[in-house]
Formats: sequence, C-alpha cells, structure tokens
Amino acid sequence: MRVYLFFSLFLLLFFSIHYLFYSRVIKKFLVSEQVKRTFTILLGLNFIFNILYVLGRYTDVISNTLYYLFSLSIGISFVLLLYLILHEILHLFHKTLKNVDHSKRAFFKKGGDGAMLALATSYVSAGAYEGSKEPAVNVVELNQFDFSIVQISDLHIGGLIDQEFVKNSVLKINALKPDIVFITGDLIDTALENIEDTVMELDAISSKYGIYYILGNHEYFHDPLKIIDFIKTTQIKLLLNEHVTIDALNLNVVGVTDRIGYRTNFLVPDIHKAFSGCNNAYKTILLAHQPKFIEELENYTPELILSGHTHGGQIWPFEYLVRLQQPYVKGLHKLPNGSHIYVNSGIGFWGPPMRLDSQAEIAYIV
Repeated sequence: MRVYLFFSLFLLLFFSIHYLFYSRVIKKFLVSEQVKRTFTILLGLNFIFNILYVLGRYTDVISNTLYYLFSLSIGISFVLLLYLILHEILHLFHKTLKNVDHSKRAFFKKGGDGAMLALATSYVSAGAYEGSKEPAVNVVELNQFDFSIVQISDLHIGGLIDQEFVKNSVLKINALKPDIVFITGDLIDTALENIEDTVMELDAISSKYGIYYILGNHEYFHDPLKIIDFIKTTQIKLLLNEHVTIDALNLNVVGVTDRIGYRTNFLVPDIHKAFSGCNNAYKTILLAHQPKFIEELENYTPELILSGHTHGGQIWPFEYLVRLQQPYVKGLHKLPNGSHIYVNSGIGFWGPPMRLDSQAEIAYIV
C-alpha cells in the first residue's frame, strides 16, 4: 500500500515539474518550432524514464545499465525544478525591460536561456561524475576514546548498490583494521529476498569488538520484522532500543530505532529503555539514525552520537532544505551538553546516482 501511495505522489510531483517546464520554459524559447519539438520530446522521454526508474526500483526486470540511465533522469528532474525557479526569477527581471528595444530584449532572453542550459548540463555532468566516485575514507580525530571506530551509514542496498559495491566497501573497512564497526541505518532499501546475498557480504567485516547496527527510516518500508529476523542470522548485532556493554573497552553502545516509528506506531524509539542498565562508569556511544534525535536526549549525555540519514545533502543546494528538518547535515559537532555528534554523509546514495558537495564516505574515527 505504501509503495502505491509513493508511486502516485511521485508521478504527480514529477508530472507537475515536467508540465511546468514545458509550459513555462520550452514554449517561450526564442528558437524554431523544430528545436522546441526536440526539447519537448527529450522532456517527455525524461518523464518516461522517471516512471521506469520506479519500476526498476521495485522489480528486477531492468538491467543495471538501463537502471543507471533511468536513475539519472531523477537527477535531471531535480535540475528542471531548479531551472524553473531560476527561470521565473529571470522572467521577472525580463519584464522590467519592457521599455527596452525588442531586439535587445530578445538578445537578453536568448543569452539567459543559453546560459541556463549550459549551467544545467554542467550541473548534471558534475553531479554524475561525483556520484560515480568510490567512497572516501574520512579520518575523524576525536580525543574521547582509545580505540578505533569505523562508521558507515545509508548504504541503501538495492538498485545500483549491488553485491560488488558492498564487497569492495567491506575490503576498504577491513583494511582500516577497526576495533569496532557501526552501521547507522538505511542499510536496506528494497525487498529483502532480492538482496540477501548482498547483505551477507557485510558478514565478512572484520572487527575486534563487533558490528552494531540500527534501523533507519527506509527499513520500515521493506518489512522490518523480516529484516530483523534475517540480521539475527549474521554476526551483525542489531540494537532495538537497547544497549550492549563492552567491558574490554569500558564502553556502552546504545542503539535506538528510527523516529519514523512515531508515525507508524511501530518500533517506536525509546531512549529510556535503551539507556536502562548502562554502566555509568563507562563512556557511551549512541547510535541514532537521524541527527534530529538529539532533541530527545533529555538528561542523557553520551560522549558520542553517530548518525546518518542526511547524505550530507547529497546534491547541492538541497542540503539547505535538509537543514530545515535536521539540526546538522554532515561532519563533527559539539553539542551544548558536551556530547559530540558525527553525521555521516553516507556510503551509498538514494535516488539519482549523483552527489555534489557531498562525498560518499567511510568514517574512520580515531
């Protein structure tokens, strides 16, 4: 049911973007009718690719090569939206030139349209190039612990995040020889039965004191109970509003479920249950998928909170929209209560295989 609702809203949003782009931009291009028809055909193809992207996202009937192309169409649609906004701003400026000679106004109009098209093409190209890069190992210095931590987040296994990608990521993690590994949600983003072998690649992670995982919001869309049961067959420890105490490290590891649980009334976060029984003499690391969870800390002051969810904004300037909903988008921050939070930019991506001003990362905290 949720998938059908998402599909309907998706179609409505992207149809609106494409229709507005046709009526507000293409129809007003100062070019020949043949060129306008060409742009209209390309616009229609992009919308069809949007639909095929959703089809490929929830089935396995489309090859990865085609699915990559369809995924890029989502990024292009976001660029169309940005283009529309800028176009309307330029249109307001153009209206102020009504006392200027018609030929000069046409010159400004053509010049503006040409510059916008060049900028949009460069934007998509740069985003696709950055999105194709291997995840970087981001070394984070934090003088709180005397052991090494690897954190990954937002792998979004499914679609273009395939078995080879996960296997290569595990090799990178193992090369760091971490003492402990944390996976902070949005690990799975399609039906589990299609990706069980891919998820099992994570079982090859080598970590002296274990691998700890929490649910993100996307797991709630794909039968979370089935995911929970499957994870129990691996060496990964899933924390559901609970903690583990690692005496060798003098450490409590606390994990809470995702805030989407408040909306679904299922697997609801419970910070009191999660912290109950922690060793107060030990330091504490809290795993919470969304940075916004810091608003629910109350009197708890873990030394470190590890989050993800934001993808670091993934594609500039959308990070500014993320900031409207999340207190932090990426990187290390010190909270007023003395705790630190590290927001991981994500090792994978969601939607278009694009990034801009947000490198995919494996965080290595030392």
